[in-house]
Amino acid sequence: MRYEIRYKPSFAAIFLTLDPGDAVTAESGAMTSMDGQLTTKTQFSGGFFSGLLKKYFGGESLFVNEFKNSTQKPQTLVLTQSAIGDIIGLDLHGESICFQPGAYIAHTSGVNFGVRWAGLKSWFSGEGLFKLQASGRGTVFFGAYGGLTEKYVTGEFIVDTSHVVAYEPSIQMNVKLAGGLFGSLTSGEGFVNRLTGRGKVYLQSRSVDGLVGYLRPKL
Repeated sequence: MRYEIRYKPSFAAIFLTLDPGDAVTAESGAMTSMDGQLTTKTQFSGGFFSGLLKKYFGGESLFVNEFKNSTQKPQTLVLTQSAIGDIIGLDLHGESICFQPGAYIAHTSGVNFGVRWAGLKSWFSGEGLFKLQASGRGTVFFGAYGGLTEKYVTGEFIVDTSHVVAYEPSIQMNVKLAGGLFGSLTSGEGFVNRLTGRGKVYLQSRSVDGLVGYLRPKL
């Protein structure tokens, strides 16, 4: 399998070439176009009970689509996300990565998914009780609203709660008020993520919550 991410960073899309026997699994609604010889199979995300956990606790679709090349020639597939922004293809070599709800797009064979406890503070900040976690060997694609930045954390790093897209499990997330109660309310910052540990985090340059807050008074 080969892929190229085009139209970066604002309108990124994944252009894949599947060799004979290759298969890619994607979120429901991620496909924009494909060769007619590819076969598509819709299934529960990891099975019925696993799919329920990922939908209600991981923030992802109950169903996923598997696109497989059962022919003897290469076939093309184009995938994208609902948000306007960048996409990353991350190669996993046995390590794991955790996703915020809505970030995951697709993955190749060899990548496994589960849910990871995020804590009550994450739920209070609107980030959910659980995070989707990918592990194994293969490529996983995820996206953001706006541009994507990779940051290696060594110690403590503070991020607005709505700007974290993905992070390695070695990173501990501690959601707190940006300052005191009065200062947090009047500054407009509210809750922030205080990230500690050593590992990579992926940040998006824009916030869907911020966009909603901007548009609400105008509607």
